Amino acid sequence: MISEQEFLNKINKAIKDNSITLPTLPEVALRIRDAVEKEDSRAREIADMIATDPALSARLLQVANSPLYRGRKTIDSIQMAVTRLGNNLIRNLIISLAMKQIFQATSDTMDTQLHANWEQSVQVAAISRALSKQVPHLQPEQAMLAGLIHNIGSLPVLVMAENYPELIEDGIKLRKMVESISPHIGETILKTWGFPDSMSKIPLHCQNLKYDGGPTADYVDLVIIAKLQALPADHYLSQADWSHIPSFTKIGLEPEIEVINIDGVAEEVDEVRGMFLS
Repeated sequence: MISEQEFLNKINKAIKDNSITLPTLPEVALRIRDAVEKEDSRAREIADMIATDPALSARLLQVANSPLYRGRKTIDSIQMAVTRLGNNLIRNLIISLAMKQIFQATSDTMDTQLHANWEQSVQVAAISRALSKQVPHLQPEQAMLAGLIHNIGSLPVLVMAENYPELIEDGIKLRKMVESISPHIGETILKTWGFPDSMSKIPLHCQNLKYDGGPTADYVDLVIIAKLQALPADHYLSQADWSHIPSFTKIGLEPEIEVINIDGVAEEVDEVRGMFLS
C-alpha cells in the first residue's frame, strides 16, 4: 500500500509536470466574475455573457424563480434576473452553479466518489448559507459558495488515486488521505482561480476545530460549523465536545443546537440542495 507521503509526493510532482490537471472554472464564470469586479458593467452585458452558456442560463432562471430568490413577478429572462438580483449576487450564483460541472466524473470508477463528495459539499453549502443569517456582515451567497469550494482540493487527489486500485478499494484509507492532503491543494486551486484570501484559506482551515481567524466570524467559521452539523450521527466528531470550538462563540450559536431545527432552516437547506442536486 502506498504511503501518504509517497502519494503526496506523486501528486505534487504530477502538478508540477502538468501531468495532472487542476480543476478550472468554466470560461463563462471567469468572464462574469471579471466583468462584475470592474463595477461599471451593465446588466445587459452580464446577461449576454451568461447567455453564451445555454445550460447555465436555464439553471440560473430556475434558481432565480425558486423560493430563495423570487419576487412577486416571474423572472423570464436572464437580463431580468441580473437586474432583479444584482451583479454581485449573480456572480456568486454563476460560480456556484458552475461548480457542479467540475465535480463530473470522467470514469465509472470515480463516479460514486465524486457524487458523494459533491453531495456533501452541497449539504455544507446549504447549512453555511443558513448560518450566515446569524452574522450580518457575511453574505448568504458567499457563504453558500464557501461550502461548495471547501473540499475542492479532493478532486486531484481522487483523480490520482485512480492509478492505485488498492486505494480505491480501501475507502477508509482513501478518505484519510483525501482529508490529509486536499486542504493545501484546495488552497492552491482557489488562489489559481483568483479567489480572495477570505475564500482561498477555507480548504486549509475548515478541518481545524481550533481555528481562530480574529475577533469576528468569517466564512471559515461558517464552514467549520456546517461540516460538523452535516456529519452522520455515528461519526467520531459527532460525539466530541464542541463547547470549546471558537467558531460557535463567534457566530453566537450554542454547540448543542442543531442548525437544521432552527425555524425555516430545513426548508432553506432543501431549496439549496434542490438547486445543485436536481
